[in-house]
Amino acid sequence: MTTDGGRVGRDADDSRGTGRVRAATGAATGMTTGTAPRATPRTTGRESKRARIERMHAEYALLCQAFPAPRCALDFTTPLQLLIATVLSAQTTDKRVNTVTPTLFAEYPDAAALAAADPERVEDIIHPVGFYHAKAKHLLGLASALETRFGGEVPRTMDELTSLPGVGRKTANVVLGNAFGVPGFPVDTHVMRVTGRLRWRSDWRIAKSDPVKVEHEICSYFDPADWTDLSHRLILHGRATCHARKPDCANCPLNATCPSAV
Repeated sequence: MTTDGGRVGRDADDSRGTGRVRAATGAATGMTTGTAPRATPRTTGRESKRARIERMHAEYALLCQAFPAPRCALDFTTPLQLLIATVLSAQTTDKRVNTVTPTLFAEYPDAAALAAADPERVEDIIHPVGFYHAKAKHLLGLASALETRFGGEVPRTMDELTSLPGVGRKTANVVLGNAFGVPGFPVDTHVMRVTGRLRWRSDWRIAKSDPVKVEHEICSYFDPADWTDLSHRLILHGRATCHARKPDCANCPLNATCPSAV
């Protein structure tokens, strides 16, 4: 996916972190509090929805402390560059994408140039990211669509973005949240895994849940202004601690409350 972030620095109660968690917690649970919710030790037995939501916000407050300044890990300066980089990031790492995009962006600085590009040249540039044939086809197709339908500009709505070749909801949410500041919650494998282990979602037992369903449920518990950074922090937590095969529970900031902690 597309996330980077520090683990020290900004106070966790700033405007991008737990400050808004307070309002969202009240909206989701019917409570109004003057402070961010406090995490309580995990308990055995059935957890009510109200208790789950309270725990969820308390755990997010801890993630805000652990990752105070999350950001997109893909290098970009324009919405088009982010759109291209996100399409390329499928089934590879952001670090690898960042090695090929400088050349790609230099040779094709706008949608018109990319739409007119030699497919073989594009494939040659993006070869290191894998699936280069399909990705080159998507890039040329979306560039052509941008030129013919949107005047060469990247649209700012989910419906318009997902109408472009190779662009699904996850890619659209990345672009909306990081290029335009429009609330978006990208759901990748890290988000699926972490929200499942934390039992933030009702279908946590299902290994392959519907990403759209997960997106809508998790977003319903948080203020829209938090959605993008929430996704960033869940991804960072998945990369740093909550690994797929061997989660580092001993050093996890959520160890005391996580239902899956060992």
